[in-house]
Amino acid sequence: MTHIIFLLLQLKVLILNPDFFRIMNVIKNLLDRYKVQLSEELMLKFESIMIQKQYQKDEIILEEGTISRYLYIVEKGLVRQFYYKDGRDITEHFSCEGNIATCLESLFLQQPTRLLIEALESSTLFLLDYAKWKKLCDEFPEMNRLYRAIMEYKLVISQQKADSWRFENSRERYDRFCRELPSVSKRASVAHIASYLLMSPETLSRVRAGVL
Repeated sequence: MTHIIFLLLQLKVLILNPDFFRIMNVIKNLLDRYKVQLSEELMLKFESIMIQKQYQKDEIILEEGTISRYLYIVEKGLVRQFYYKDGRDITEHFSCEGNIATCLESLFLQQPTRLLIEALESSTLFLLDYAKWKKLCDEFPEMNRLYRAIMEYKLVISQQKADSWRFENSRERYDRFCRELPSVSKRASVAHIASYLLMSPETLSRVRAGVL
């Protein structure tokens, strides 16, 4: 009976939202990635707080000085987070299919962000409303487990990146980048990859050529 009700709810939501099955597929991939299970009812609640948006190449998704309200789940494409320093833009993170882009400080503190998010390719994103998601997390322990898994992952990745900057040389940083983000290493520009690795494009070219 519960499954029949779920199917009827799916049909109702599909009529209202033709992208329903695409969103549900994104949610299922997210759950698999973070090894969390949600009930069918909770998956529908999760779907209801997500918005699909298309962005063109080079389009700014989140402007500097605005307050972040969403987590951006990448269904298709490639985006980067970056900031300006001394007249240069420096890439902080890349996010491609299945990844989540967000500016955590602005999201948590609801203060203007110094980071920007830009589409490096024509991209399809699902915007997850953070305030509504937090309410679901407070109400449902299963949803809170997903929240914790995502945030723990992001904190670990940030720490690993900081340690890479501190302790690894140019060659080691580039090798780690290719291992961890193989798709991005083939799709992002030399300039963006170089700034992400805290080296000049010339140094990156020498690393790629095996000189360093």
